[in-house]
Amino acid sequence: MSISVSNISKSYKDVKALQNISFEVNEGELFGLIGPDGAGKTTLFRILTTLLFADEGSATVADYNVVADYKKIRNNVGYMPGKFSLYQDLTVEENLSFFATIFGTTIEENYDLIKEIYLQIEPFKNRRAGKLSGGMKQKLALCCALIHKPKVLFLDEPTTGVDPVSRKEFWEMLKRLQQKGITILVSTPYMDEAELCDRIALLQDGKILEIDTPQAIINHYPKPIFNVGANNMYQLINSLNDYEYNHSVYPFGEFVHYTDNRSDFDPKTLKDYLESKNLTDVVIEKTVATIEDTFMELAKPSFSKTSEHNVK
Repeated sequence: MSISVSNISKSYKDVKALQNISFEVNEGELFGLIGPDGAGKTTLFRILTTLLFADEGSATVADYNVVADYKKIRNNVGYMPGKFSLYQDLTVEENLSFFATIFGTTIEENYDLIKEIYLQIEPFKNRRAGKLSGGMKQKLALCCALIHKPKVLFLDEPTTGVDPVSRKEFWEMLKRLQQKGITILVSTPYMDEAELCDRIALLQDGKILEIDTPQAIINHYPKPIFNVGANNMYQLINSLNDYEYNHSVYPFGEFVHYTDNRSDFDPKTLKDYLESKNLTDVVIEKTVATIEDTFMELAKPSFSKTSEHNVK
């Protein structure tokens, strides 16, 4: 296994950032940690990259223990934190040379690994890193994380705040890096990116809700799900939330994803109810669940506790 995590827990004062986290990542796998801000993704990354000690549990990365073998891990992993952390007053080329020197290598020695990415930023090699666009900063940070040819690559929310085109390009680069045998652990709050991973772990409130392939997790959704639309989205959501038979109601693009508590649900009864609330152009059509739907379903208990706490 490239990564093995067993019962990792971490707290900050009264906040439990991680609670008995366990999972394994196979060699050469692209594994995703999927969850919203505050789920514990960054804390877990810092533990696995030896920047933070866990309160309980153990972990190995590239067969090295994160505590006893921290120096060996640092030489065998690449880490791209969520916040751009390169030297903004150095140029693109100076940053890359600096990080290569730290690991006792040169740009030329591992150029084949970063060539495809570096060619996109080479026209700006004399520009200070702080003056780069978001997408170019992202590519430079990835080059610096790869310059020593790591066995395992950690990417903490690498596409947050990046435009859609750069996001797509970035994931295409990850797929090509995976083909070169690098194990990749990536975290993201974007549910659509989860489908690009080999396997994913859904994380909420420091707990793993489920681990499986993206399609298997989608298949686990327990109920038929419907797209519901009407002339007034705000009123539609309120009406569905007030409907006595609703199981879940979540806005999803131009529709609301709706599931019903009844096994014999008839869309016509729902349509009649919505029209009685003065809604028009009501559309109810069966649809396919997404990873986001499954995540919201699995996370419902924690959301309910949060709501209860806020009310109190």
